[in-house]
Amino acid sequence: MVKKGLKDIAVQGKRVFVRFDFNVPMDDHGNISDDTRILAALPTIQYLMAEGAKIILASHLGRPKGKVDPEYSLAPVAQRLSELLNQPVAIAPDCIGPEVEKEVARLKEGEVLLLENVRFHAAEEKNDPEFVTRLANLADVFVNDAFGTAHRAHASTEGIAHRIPGVAGFLLQREIESISQAMEGAERPFVAIIGGAKVSDKIGVIENLLSKVDVLIIGGGMANTFLKAQGYEMGKSLVEMDKLPLAQEILAKGEERRVKILLPQDVVVAKEFKDDAPYRIISIKDITEDEMALDIGPESARVFGNTIIEAKTIVWNGPMGVFEMDNFARGTERVAQAVAKCPGMTIVGGGDSVAAVEKMGVADQMSHISTGGGASLKLLEGKTLPGVAALQDR
Repeated sequence: MVKKGLKDIAVQGKRVFVRFDFNVPMDDHGNISDDTRILAALPTIQYLMAEGAKIILASHLGRPKGKVDPEYSLAPVAQRLSELLNQPVAIAPDCIGPEVEKEVARLKEGEVLLLENVRFHAAEEKNDPEFVTRLANLADVFVNDAFGTAHRAHASTEGIAHRIPGVAGFLLQREIESISQAMEGAERPFVAIIGGAKVSDKIGVIENLLSKVDVLIIGGGMANTFLKAQGYEMGKSLVEMDKLPLAQEILAKGEERRVKILLPQDVVVAKEFKDDAPYRIISIKDITEDEMALDIGPESARVFGNTIIEAKTIVWNGPMGVFEMDNFARGTERVAQAVAKCPGMTIVGGGDSVAAVEKMGVADQMSHISTGGGASLKLLEGKTLPGVAALQDR
């Protein structure tokens, strides 16, 4: 990695401000329902503890819209961290101000303080210079380990790195290196699997991948737009009519570059967008005007799976159907099983793709599971992430 990492700097006795992505899901009672992102932060925190740093943690949670909202307090995260680290992790009353400064001043080497939700201040998302200064004054060194927000130029993810020396934490470093390795030094055949609802959400990703991959598999709602562009009748399926010329252009580019583009040849259709709606599995040639495609069919899943298993590098972003509904999740699940069986390098990013491999119990069989949907998409597009660009070069 071209940016400095944690091991490139001395941290003993220093106040280290670490930005994490503790935007964890909570249940109706305010309890953490999935602590994956907290567990992912532990290697960086434990390293800083062992090195004798004075550790100041920061994160956002939810969308409090720049106001204090107890519903979005990070107190449950502090409690969970205390349990996992076997030592108290105090929560500060705010992320800036005299009280916070006093708590930071009291920190001893190896101790951990969690600041309250940075998005309780509207200045965070505006990357306000005065707010940036107040955050930077709390510390000597900045560590960005919040890959999930590295594509945002906010005060605690980007602005602060211009005021105090900034380096990458272990999670951020692993994310960047894994995705960069796949994109730049991929072993072949290199297969990309792109799903999700709309072509418009992933135009940049598809266009960038066309210059890198051997096979591009397209599923999910976005496949409907490509099928319509090929002249198939898609009934009531989600189709972006204004993107039909773009889909035709992408198909032509794929042919020109000798990239094999695989689209569904059979689909699961229903007349209503609900899980208990009667459904049938049909060829893409047989969709009637009152039906909508909600998942890839078993034959498409088999063809996709055979291609996936033979790959040496796989990047997967987005589901193959309406994954939230059990009746239309089978295509995504079959793709997840195929990716798990692939002996090559496998990188999974995007919430639904990650949920699929976790639901199938095959997450531990993937080379890398990305913790940031939006950030991994930007990397797949070949874009620079502001939260990474601001860090010190090696």
